[in-house]
Amino acid sequence: MNAHPALDPWFAAQGWTAQPFQREVWAHMAAGRSGLLNAPTGTGKTYAVWGGVVNHAIVTPGSTRSRPKLNRATPAPSTSLRESRSDNRGLKAIWITPLRALAGEIAESAQRMCDGVGLDWKVGTRTGDTSTKERAAQKKALPQLLVTTPESLHVLLATKGYADLFKHLDWFIADEWHELLGSKRGVQVELALSRLKALRPQLGIWGISATIGNLPQAMDVLLGTAHLVTSGTVDPASTLLSVGRPCGTGAPVLVRSTIKKPIEIHSIIPEEVERYPWAGHLGLKLAHRLLPIIEQSTSTLIFTNTRAQSEIWYHHLLDIAPELAGTIALHHGSLDRGVREWVEKALDEGRLKAVVCTSSLDLGVDFRPVETVVQVGGPKGVARFVQRAGRSGHRPDAVSRIWFLPTHALELVEAAALRQAAAEGSIEARQPLFRCFDVLAQYLMTLAVSDGFCPASLYDEVRSTWCFQDITHEEWDWLLTFITTGGKSLTAYEEFRKAVVDADGCIRVHDRRVALRHKLSIGTIVGNESFAVKLIGGGRIGTVEEWFINQLKPGDVFWFAGRSLEFVRVQGLVAQVRKSREQKGKIPSWQGGRMPLSSYMAKVLREQLSPPFPPTSPPAPLPGRGVTAAENSSTADKLGAREERSPEMRAVEPILERQRETSVVPTEDELLIERFTSREGHHVVIYPFEGRLVHEAMGSLLAFRMSLLKPITFSIAMNDYGFELLSDQPIPIEEALDNDLFSPQDLLSDLQRSLNATEMAKRKFRDIASIAGLVFKGMPGRPLKERHMRANSSLFFDVFREHEPEHLLLRQAYDEAFDVQMELPRMREALERIGRQRIVLKDPGRFTPFAFPILVDRLREKLTSEQLEDRIRKMTERLEKA
Repeated sequence: MNAHPALDPWFAAQGWTAQPFQREVWAHMAAGRSGLLNAPTGTGKTYAVWGGVVNHAIVTPGSTRSRPKLNRATPAPSTSLRESRSDNRGLKAIWITPLRALAGEIAESAQRMCDGVGLDWKVGTRTGDTSTKERAAQKKALPQLLVTTPESLHVLLATKGYADLFKHLDWFIADEWHELLGSKRGVQVELALSRLKALRPQLGIWGISATIGNLPQAMDVLLGTAHLVTSGTVDPASTLLSVGRPCGTGAPVLVRSTIKKPIEIHSIIPEEVERYPWAGHLGLKLAHRLLPIIEQSTSTLIFTNTRAQSEIWYHHLLDIAPELAGTIALHHGSLDRGVREWVEKALDEGRLKAVVCTSSLDLGVDFRPVETVVQVGGPKGVARFVQRAGRSGHRPDAVSRIWFLPTHALELVEAAALRQAAAEGSIEARQPLFRCFDVLAQYLMTLAVSDGFCPASLYDEVRSTWCFQDITHEEWDWLLTFITTGGKSLTAYEEFRKAVVDADGCIRVHDRRVALRHKLSIGTIVGNESFAVKLIGGGRIGTVEEWFINQLKPGDVFWFAGRSLEFVRVQGLVAQVRKSREQKGKIPSWQGGRMPLSSYMAKVLREQLSPPFPPTSPPAPLPGRGVTAAENSSTADKLGAREERSPEMRAVEPILERQRETSVVPTEDELLIERFTSREGHHVVIYPFEGRLVHEAMGSLLAFRMSLLKPITFSIAMNDYGFELLSDQPIPIEEALDNDLFSPQDLLSDLQRSLNATEMAKRKFRDIASIAGLVFKGMPGRPLKERHMRANSSLFFDVFREHEPEHLLLRQAYDEAFDVQMELPRMREALERIGRQRIVLKDPGRFTPFAFPILVDRLREKLTSEQLEDRIRKMTERLEKA
């Protein structure tokens, strides 16, 4: 079916031409089909799907059309528009956005299109930022399109009579689905959809994604599993119609844009590359190289990986270029909403030359395309890099330009890997979550708070989701017991008997206090308690975490939001500050900000370090677990055999050359192990190139296995490239290799014995307990202190561990500790890969260029910045002399 004639003139009025993938989506949606759209950033994904909703509304009998609201740029439609006398009230479409900051711009874009084609629809938003007055108005009448977040959608599901809110719903759109997939917020979307599909069996569902590698699976997760049959049970709470697929009419479709968005990648290469690189010092030394880039561009986004890093870079750029004052700004998620919105508006109006930012500006189309993007430090993932590059040239016909600025020399290898991956068009997969019982417990309470639910029919709905497709009847019954009695361990406590099984078999909440506390707790975003930062006599600036505020004494100076601030006092959860003239001060950091290397990025990184050889080269040795001494082909032979390498790899050649002189640069088929002694003790450094999280767990695993051969203790340090085992006595590495040191057998049991698994699970349990409603965060304005939250969740953990070890939330905590925090599946794959590799054991006699940055990361925790730099300078001098 072709698009309605009103759409093309509207596109032309914007100076656009509808892309083939947009027309394809419109045709599928006009036929009532569901699916997933994949298209590069900046090519018009939003108008592809929203245009499909509008087109469907226009061509479907019953839609209300008005004369288009014309402006100078909007010509009158070429086809007469018939008015319909059908009722057009009620919610027609839900648009889920992962960031509430994007809701307003999406609503404005959608409303502009409705007005332009003459569709008499109102577009509204509902997020945590929505005013009380607007929410009250929405209770009386929802707009035709509601742009909202997963949390706010669940708040609607907790409303009495919510089925009436959705009785006219035709479309459900999950925008930036790759950002939600693999998170508990994505599970919230799955569960909400399972309920909406039961209310509206022909609901059309569409996902929108730019950067994701597992598209078919992503679509299946969004649309739900197909293994259910209609239960035939009528839910008295909401009149269940059917469960499971199909969604819409016909088979779901995967629409891929054929637009190949070109990305220009430039690296800022140091004039001199040190042979012993270390993390953290090089970036700021290259900051002056950014100034011409900023000057020559109309607008520049400078992406950093953490909020603390963005504060440092903003401050440093103003230090070295004071003339940037007034034309450069800072943007990250801990700044006050008003500050962020001012920055976005100023960027859109062309009043800013540059913005230093974090992932807070990864998404959205809320300002005009920027000319240039800069990535400071390795983004640790291809998808993140491509997403950020797409903020430049945010149009289908434009080239995206991104500059890579390394924070240490070896990150140039990551830049080369990113260049290769971008050229190949390869993106990481996002793995969906399974069996998040904390989210399900919260969802059950949400339905119980509203109209209640019939357990038998709801079980089928829940099983239609990807996350809970294998939930058993026993687990389901346990969850029902948990919300009605608190479970075996908490039955004696009345406060945990939240829901009641009524005479009709449905489960409901009758206690208003329980209902209120639950509504205030809806959501899965958890983190450390934050304090608002507020100027005395002025406005709110943003938020920092409690642990940082606890370190400050009155009079201490810290830098935040690009300002020098003096800490005055704490009142409640507000840190009161005044402006300071001091140029030095602490910079807040936020826990959990360090990102590990993605598995795909690690693979491409290993390929970059493995030089290509001509077909006449001798075959590689067979894999083996024993110790070998790698044969060092001459450097000249290797260089002569290489294909043309990227500028980044040519730049790091001095490091690789020194690495070959002292040890070896491993190929894809080799695992390098270095062994040497120093004044600190005995060192073994291993280089799997698998990322920080995997290396942390693998280091503990190997240390434990070697301790079975002889009593020995280790300290462990790691980075994304490898890890170090340090001991005060000789390390039995050869004997360990002969005893299957890297075997994946007994992996889980060995890890449980090598790590403090209980403490790791306890940390995970704190968030799980909060999501599941075991721990209440407090009323508005009177939140529970962070230390009290920890104490309460810790108490529950200990009770369940001792008296109810089969507790589902306890089991989930251990699963998350291993699968999420330590990336157990990925580590198993790494061990299996190592089993096929040749192990190269070298005795370089001292730290090598590859080992040096790991040593620095270990020393960083013990020394001040000045002490560290002095120590590194002396060590580098000794190594160069050697």
